[in-house]
Amino acid sequence: MSAETAAGNPNTKALSDVGVSIWLDDLSRQRLESGSLAKLIESHHVVGVTTNPTIFESAVGSGDSYEGQLAELAAKGADAEQAVFEITTADVREACDVFAGVYAASEGVDGRVSIEVDPRLARNADATIKEAKRLYQAVDRENVMIKIPATVEGIEAIAAVLAEGISVNVTLVFSLERYRAVINAFMLGLEKAYAEGLDISKIHSVASFFVSRVDTEVDKRLELAAEEGKPGTEKLKSKAAIANARLAHQIASESFTSERWLLLADRGGRPQRLLLASTGTKDPSLSDTLYVTELAAAGVVNTMPEKTLNALADHGEVDGDTMTDTYVDSNRVLDGISAAGISYREVVDALEAEGLGKFEKSWEGLLATVDEGLKRNA
Repeated sequence: MSAETAAGNPNTKALSDVGVSIWLDDLSRQRLESGSLAKLIESHHVVGVTTNPTIFESAVGSGDSYEGQLAELAAKGADAEQAVFEITTADVREACDVFAGVYAASEGVDGRVSIEVDPRLARNADATIKEAKRLYQAVDRENVMIKIPATVEGIEAIAAVLAEGISVNVTLVFSLERYRAVINAFMLGLEKAYAEGLDISKIHSVASFFVSRVDTEVDKRLELAAEEGKPGTEKLKSKAAIANARLAHQIASESFTSERWLLLADRGGRPQRLLLASTGTKDPSLSDTLYVTELAAAGVVNTMPEKTLNALADHGEVDGDTMTDTYVDSNRVLDGISAAGISYREVVDALEAEGLGKFEKSWEGLLATVDEGLKRNA
């Protein structure tokens, strides 16, 4: 089918018309310089960007777009830590400027660009708070969001950073229990900000609830359960991630109609939105748009790698709201997984540890790549 019409791609428009905000899970200097990011706003209804250490490791390690800045930083005697900070904040600042029009038109809801706190600080609340403030000041754009992992320690940092009037993207949320804690931290942050006299209508947040990795981990365990002769495992394959995300949507729907929230809303508060992350399909036997078309509802964000975004644009079939009124069946799926002897707690704990580990490894890789670039340009 034709990828675009005069009004942009019809499939991405259909998803946007449901009320889903489409964000791109990618950023690079080359993407900025080529104008491809700006083009996606018009052609694919992209209204925001998320980044993470893995994305930046790949960006800096590919091509020569960063050579000029690396040479300047080398001349100043910057070390790898300083250079990574300068490089990543520069990219995010420029992306924020690309989305300035979207930000203004949506009254701050969209047009957002996220940058993550050094993942090595994820178990240290005080260090995370300090680094979040530093990133916010360095980017110096209203539409930046600071990403903070939803570790136990991160929950404290999330509330504190929001209380400072800084918009936050809470990342690496896997469990429903932790998601409730994230929402509580968000409301607490707004309550503290309001008590300090801040305009809470300008404080925005999303909670990045990871999707595909849940199926990867659960399906691996379902295979073992099947080998042990436990019945009913086959029908549960590749069902956990969607069920988990749909139940997160139920939590959001209930939380942001509560008396506590309505009081904050009366004071100008904007609800924290559920952001669906890790929406690229990892199992080749599944539809490559599964975690997009089956998780559509008004008010949610779906941040997609470019491959998934292009798949949606090419052949995605959007069929309205596919989250609301699915909660009973979703609970049945998770109950069935538990009945197969798979511990939900073990799954989500393993995924959090794995996610942090991957980001820490990517951060170390980014530092090494930048260090090589500094030496090359010295």
